[in-house]
Amino acid sequence: MDRLFQIDFVYTAATFSVVVLATIVFLTIFETVTKYNNWEEIKNGNVSVALATGGKIFGVANIFRFSIQHNDSLFTMLTWGFLGFGLLIFGYFVFEFLTPRFKVDEEIQKDNRAVGLLSFIISLGLSFVIGAGIIK
Repeated sequence: MDRLFQIDFVYTAATFSVVVLATIVFLTIFETVTKYNNWEEIKNGNVSVALATGGKIFGVANIFRFSIQHNDSLFTMLTWGFLGFGLLIFGYFVFEFLTPRFKVDEEIQKDNRAVGLLSFIISLGLSFVIGAGIIK
């Protein structure tokens, strides 16, 4: 199997497939964490939900990027992805905890774009910190 993954096209297709499937799983988990239906809100034009969800997608992809860049195996890459997503969700809860004057989920559901944008930026920023910690 290692010889097969030495072919760039095969390795790229394999990592792409794993990342897409993992992202679907992660978004399903994120859907259960939030108090609103992400895809229904996005369908209705809620930009804040789209920003928060997009931040999670971008954050996860960025974590996988760092892992792939370090030439990790598919299993190690997936492990980093799960750990990174767990840390992103933890960061979301910390964001909620650090804003006691309002509920992040409620504000995002009400399409408060400032909160949605901040959620996006937190996910993006944390993904760079998580990615920087990925080592061989």
